[in-house]
Amino acid sequence: MIRYLIRRVLITIPSILGISVVLFTVLALAPGDPFGDLASNPAIPPEVQAALRAKFGLDDPVPVRYLHWLTAMLHGDWGFSFASRVNVDTLILQRLPTTLAVIGASQVLAVLIALPVGIFAATRPYSLFDQIASTVALIGFSLPTFFTGIVFILIFSIQFDWLPFVFRSDLASTGLAWWWEEFKQSIMPVAVLGLFQGATWMRFVRSAVLDVARLDYVTTARAKGLRESGVVLKHVVRNAMIPVVTLIALQMPIVFSGAIITEQIFRVPGIGSLLISAILANDTPVIMAVTFVIACLVILFNLIADLLYGWLDPRISYR
Repeated sequence: MIRYLIRRVLITIPSILGISVVLFTVLALAPGDPFGDLASNPAIPPEVQAALRAKFGLDDPVPVRYLHWLTAMLHGDWGFSFASRVNVDTLILQRLPTTLAVIGASQVLAVLIALPVGIFAATRPYSLFDQIASTVALIGFSLPTFFTGIVFILIFSIQFDWLPFVFRSDLASTGLAWWWEEFKQSIMPVAVLGLFQGATWMRFVRSAVLDVARLDYVTTARAKGLRESGVVLKHVVRNAMIPVVTLIALQMPIVFSGAIITEQIFRVPGIGSLLISAILANDTPVIMAVTFVIACLVILFNLIADLLYGWLDPRISYR
C-alpha cells in the first residue's frame, strides 16, 4: 500500500503543475490591473508606480512570471496581498481552518442523513417511507444553497430569533459559553451544506444498494439462512459503498463551490469569503493561492477515495 500511495502521489504532481499553469495563465490574461487605482491617484508619482510594478514583476511576460511564482511557492513564499497588505499564506492560514471545519461538519451531517435513510429506503422499495424520503431528497438537491440559506435566515433568525445569521470570529464569551455561541452560529451554514449533500447522496445510496441487493451472491446469502440485517450490512452495503465513495470524491469541487456561496450568505470568515473579496479587489496573488489550495484539496480527497476502495472491496489490490 505504501508503494501504491507513493506512486499515486507522484502521479498527482503533473496534475498539480498543469492546474497551476492553467490558473496562472487565466488570471494573468484576465482584464484588470491590481495597481489600477494607483494610476488614477495623483498623489503617487509615476516612477513609484513603475517601481512597484517592477518589484512584483507585473510587466514581465506570463511564462517568466509563472516561473517566478512557482519558484517562490516551492520556497514557501505564496506572494503578497495587494489589498490586505499582508502575506498570502498568513491570510490562508487564518481562513482555512474555519472553512475545513464547516465543510467537515457538513459532510458528517450529510453522511449521517444519506446512509441510514438511503439504506432503509432501499430495503423497503416503493414503500411509504421510500416515497417520502425520495420526494424530500428531490426537493433538497433541487434547491440551491443560496436559496436555502436565505430561507433559513428568514425563519430561524428573523422570524423566531433562535440563531445568529452573521458568523462572528470575535466572540467575547469564554469557556463553555464560547463553545455554545460557536455551535449556534455554525448550525445554519453547516445545515445548508449538509442537507444539500445529504439529499444528493441519499438518492445515490438508495440506487447503489438496490443494484447490489439483486445480485446472485446476496440471494445465496439469504438462502443460507443468514439474518437479513447481516446480509444487508455485511454483503450489500459494503459493496454498494464503492460507487458512493466515488461520487463523494467527484463532488468535492461542488462542495467547495457551495461553501464559497454559503460563506458569503452567513459572513463566515473562511476561504470562500476571502476568494470573493480578492476577486472584487482584483487581488490576483490571493485568487491564485486560494484556487490552487482548493484544487489541491480536491486532488487529496480523490486520493483518499482511491485508498478507501481497497478497504471496501478486498478484490481491489494496491499493486
